[in-house]
Amino acid sequence: MRGLRAAASVLTLTLTTALLATAPAGPATSNALAGPAAEPEPASLLTLSVPDRAAFAQLVARGTDLTERVRPQADGSIQVDAVLTPSQLAELRGLGVTTPDLAQAKQAPKTTTAADRIVIERAVWFKTRDGYFLSVEASSSAGAAAALSTTWRGPKGGGEVAMVPYEDAGAYLGHQFATPVPAESRPQWVTVTSAGGGKAQARVREWPDGERPDRTAPGYQKDFVSQYMTPAQLNARVRDLHRRFPELTDLIELPNKTNGYRRHAQAQFGTVVVTSLAYGSEGGNDVAVELVDPGAAERPLQVAVEGGTVTVSLATGPGGALASTAAQVVAALNAQAGHLVKATPYRGDSGQGIVAAAPRTALSDSLKAPADVSRAPATVLALRIGAHRDGSRTGVLAYAQEHAREWVTPLVTIEAAERLLRNHRRDPATRRLLQRTDVFIVPTVNPDGANYSFYDFPMQRKNLTNHCPAQQSDPALRNSWGVDINRNYASGSLSDGYFGASANCQSGSFAGPGEHSEPESRNVMWLAKTYRNIKFAMNVHSYGGFFMWPPGAYKLDGRVTLPRPTAEQEAYFMRSARTIEQAIAAHRGTVTWPQQTGPVTDVLYSAAGNSADELWYEYGVFGWDFEVGADLWDPAARTWRAVGFQPPFEEGHQEAQEFANGLISLIGVAADYRPKG
Repeated sequence: MRGLRAAASVLTLTLTTALLATAPAGPATSNALAGPAAEPEPASLLTLSVPDRAAFAQLVARGTDLTERVRPQADGSIQVDAVLTPSQLAELRGLGVTTPDLAQAKQAPKTTTAADRIVIERAVWFKTRDGYFLSVEASSSAGAAAALSTTWRGPKGGGEVAMVPYEDAGAYLGHQFATPVPAESRPQWVTVTSAGGGKAQARVREWPDGERPDRTAPGYQKDFVSQYMTPAQLNARVRDLHRRFPELTDLIELPNKTNGYRRHAQAQFGTVVVTSLAYGSEGGNDVAVELVDPGAAERPLQVAVEGGTVTVSLATGPGGALASTAAQVVAALNAQAGHLVKATPYRGDSGQGIVAAAPRTALSDSLKAPADVSRAPATVLALRIGAHRDGSRTGVLAYAQEHAREWVTPLVTIEAAERLLRNHRRDPATRRLLQRTDVFIVPTVNPDGANYSFYDFPMQRKNLTNHCPAQQSDPALRNSWGVDINRNYASGSLSDGYFGASANCQSGSFAGPGEHSEPESRNVMWLAKTYRNIKFAMNVHSYGGFFMWPPGAYKLDGRVTLPRPTAEQEAYFMRSARTIEQAIAAHRGTVTWPQQTGPVTDVLYSAAGNSADELWYEYGVFGWDFEVGADLWDPAARTWRAVGFQPPFEEGHQEAQEFANGLISLIGVAADYRPKG
């Protein structure tokens, strides 16, 4: 595909002292950098080793751009993937954060307390294409201080593994395996013992043990995605499906247009940043600025504008040396060329440095997509699918790519939509689904950010709206602008005092200036508000292999979560999850780990202002989150490997197929739903 980046992979950082040049931090000099050349630092997807839960909480609190791949370790540390620049990584060193190759092993905690009471919460086995694996979760009356280990046995022997204490915000949630462990055969019994003398035994049960997927008719069609798709390609596919199947679909244009794949044009002259009032695509890229040395003594500072060219004739002193300070140039530009540009000091600089002459420099929005990629505000599309689209059937909402860099997620929704429509005539199971449900598919919630990820910065997480003040809006910071759409909702939000989002406009989890400040989040909630028959929703994310539901946020002081579902509701969430995970595994044997199946706050971390919470608490919608892209087992190294946001398409294709299975299984759960009363 033209303009697409090579697939990104998880990297272990090799530390270097060289950083990419950025704009000068001190006063401008005669050889100061001019123009839009101040490039952002490169960012990489890294695996970090965090010493403990307290340090991890600090990472979340400061808005570090963390992925959903979080792996507690037996020594009490935590491994997590994050997107960081070298400077950002250096700032984390004070928290004891390292990369795994540099981390020093610690001894697992020991205890000499009296015999503790052990409860085995869950002991399960599962089988993938790579063989059998075991997962155990248990708790000790001694809490996190206990040192637990598990032994197991089966037809071909057994083994032993240390368990990891799992604490979050000071609350002990139990012990678990760092990752599921391989077994030669199906494990049958486990014994969990404590260094304090406690012991418990349990029979090992199968996971996920949900209902098997419906049998499909001969000739059932699938496998409809052949590449990663840009927003324009996704919209074209949605429109084409509506054109081909008008009797089964409606095309819904969501009411809130996005900002658009557009930015204001900029250039930097030492410590002076010049920004066009117009977006680059709407004339800002046609503006140019030059700073001229008049070549004579005692000349005043003057600004002239001719068409789109702004000429600044710098002041000189008695000997002819340049004498205009940055503050004076900023003031003159705003006074004389304020109808075209806005000048600001660089990152709060005092403006006392002398500005150097610079040749005519065109301002640029720095966007790299081809000209045929629209810069205009985007209309987000939803495809409504069903035989009865009148509100009389149970509604299912599937939406993807709130986070721009998650390229696999739209493919899940497109693959599911294609299967539903193309198999309607030939497959009774599919026909039953479309008779009983009303499905709403939104392949890309965040098209502007997605375009930026494809063409400019692959690790873009947020949308493309810059809410940063002038001192944080120079060209070298452009990759840090935007709002995290999945922190911009109104239930359990940052403004309500919940943890797991940031007020810093540059952070990866910036919640925005207020709840629903962004059109992207308003569009999702517009669907829930407008179509009140929607009772189920799947928010498709990547990566890490999680399956989650509310509550998704807590207040840090006391770890007070949003209200937990009732025991009956919780059982329904879990029972449905097992059925859906069974369908995912049916494709190629990928199993969502049991320790990564559950409420967000129990299996991941607090995420203030996420969409599933608002759907559940405000509209009563059973809201789930997929994290597609489970770790892959490396049999040679006998370890699990991360897949990343943009794996080679061969892997992305497989993820799309298996999670489309899961999405269709969710629609099956909805088809069987019978609300009480």
